[in-house]
Amino acid sequence: MNRRRFVRTASGALTLAPLAALTPAARPGDAAAAASTAPAKTATVRVEDDRVRVETHTLSAVFHKGWLVSLRCRATGEEYVGGVEPDAGAALELVYRSDERVRIDASKFGRITTHPVSERCAEFVFHSWDGDGVLSVSADPETGDVLIEPAAFSSRPGVRGCRWSLAGLRKDLDLVAPFFQGTRLPLEDPLIRNSHWPWPFFWEAGLVILQGKAGGFWVHTQDARYRYKALQVGSPANPRQLGFDTEAYGPIDNNLSAGGLAWRLNVHQGDWSVPATVYRDWLWDAYRLRPDEQQRPPWIRDIAFAVSWCPGDATILEALARRLDPRRVLLHYPHWRTDPYDENYPNYVPSDDARQFIAKGQSMGFHVMPHFNSVDMDPSHPAYAFLRDFQYRGLDRQDLRGWSWHEGRGLGVPESNATRVQNRDKKVMVKIHPGLAFWRSLLGRSIGPVARDLALDTVFIDVTLVSHNLHNCLVDGMTSTEGMNRLIRHVAGLGRGLAVGGEGLNEITMQGQSFAQVHLFKSWQDSIDGLERTGGCPLNERLFGRLCRSFGYSGLGGRNPKEELRIRVHLEHGAIPTVTLRSAAEIDQPNAAVKSLLERAGS
Repeated sequence: MNRRRFVRTASGALTLAPLAALTPAARPGDAAAAASTAPAKTATVRVEDDRVRVETHTLSAVFHKGWLVSLRCRATGEEYVGGVEPDAGAALELVYRSDERVRIDASKFGRITTHPVSERCAEFVFHSWDGDGVLSVSADPETGDVLIEPAAFSSRPGVRGCRWSLAGLRKDLDLVAPFFQGTRLPLEDPLIRNSHWPWPFFWEAGLVILQGKAGGFWVHTQDARYRYKALQVGSPANPRQLGFDTEAYGPIDNNLSAGGLAWRLNVHQGDWSVPATVYRDWLWDAYRLRPDEQQRPPWIRDIAFAVSWCPGDATILEALARRLDPRRVLLHYPHWRTDPYDENYPNYVPSDDARQFIAKGQSMGFHVMPHFNSVDMDPSHPAYAFLRDFQYRGLDRQDLRGWSWHEGRGLGVPESNATRVQNRDKKVMVKIHPGLAFWRSLLGRSIGPVARDLALDTVFIDVTLVSHNLHNCLVDGMTSTEGMNRLIRHVAGLGRGLAVGGEGLNEITMQGQSFAQVHLFKSWQDSIDGLERTGGCPLNERLFGRLCRSFGYSGLGGRNPKEELRIRVHLEHGAIPTVTLRSAAEIDQPNAAVKSLLERAGS
């Protein structure tokens, strides 16, 4: 399992009184009175010399040279943004390969002008030495949101994206973001300082929240078109700065411009769950997810315990059954094929031992989830000959994306066409673009017969989190992220339907997955220093938990303080209690951490 570094890729019940006992009887005129006291939903955008002033029923904001220099909550009077630090740089930048940034501002003989467009929209127009751009500022009267839409271009090809930056943040505001299932950290924290988070691989939903003691503000984008974006947290000079990137689709070699996404900004009162709930409701509407929620099998909600990387040992089934109701246990089962683990995909033939283990587990009531793969394939497989033109290629280097593993060491993908197909024992894997309909068909034809043969109700497809901007971004007219969504749904629809588990959890994969094996903050196999600071913020559970439940990944045996911490952080993120086992003895004579998980699941 160590080879998987490639990814760097008390239960209480609250009894509620009847609603009538808690809510005063409505009186005539109450609704009218409430409506009269609510702030009117108006919005204005005015140009005042070289500044743009925005007023909505929720906030007041001022922009200068593209920077947000003031942001105030109208209900409380709190100021969240109060000026831009002198070293903040340019509000608008072009981004090239390797995060090379080019200022689009008034420096170096440039100029910035301000123009009214309408009563609710104004523009900053940028002419700089190395490029030009527009920053549109508008207001939504219904929500009170301010919309900031950056765009920039240059005669120099190779533009990867454009970045709008936000600085001058109030010192007490923490960053709440969907990184590794949710984090709340000060912007100065070394875990996030000067870090880059591409969507949706690492930035798992298109929003960030700046949270104070009793409120704050948030920025999000309402994008349901699979546009690639990224979040830059801090810079070497200024940790209290955020950059919002709008990326161009690859290939970028000849690309001259980027833009087309609006970033919506608003204030909120209360904790981070308030804006998170607003975003979740938008997500449900944008992707029409209510039918998906209603069609999930009821047993998914009953799962109370999970085993990741479960050995195919019948004594483990018996030990678990002595402690828990098997119908509430999910078993992720990796070693079940006639081929060695992570070789010869997409060949899926169960071994005789696996057949016996799966049949016994099912007869006892367990939900056994064999391990398949979503986009990885072995180039020594015969199907590679007609799929090789659709391998992932990196956006910057145009290199083949995938991995290989030998004697505890990752080797990358061979760029020699001959070597690539001759080293099955090195576990060479390439990634096939899931936008390709033929790949989804082939995968379905590989998984479907096995699922029927073994009477499976659930399957696990690995590396579903690995979708991002690529040199060959569009295949069959779709990005790898849209293709991954289509692929997951295709597998879920095989036969009479399957509950799909996958690796990682983001706002796209959650739509078709019922379970997600999630990673801890930059701690795939080994834990980083400071991991304990990343728990306590179940943001993704708030966003996605109604559709997809998470469970733990690795190092969850409770055998030492590190493993105990990993278990705790998963629980703080709202994951199903999860263990990793070597033998039945770890259930029959559990250590303190595993015993606690068993008791929690049993209650």
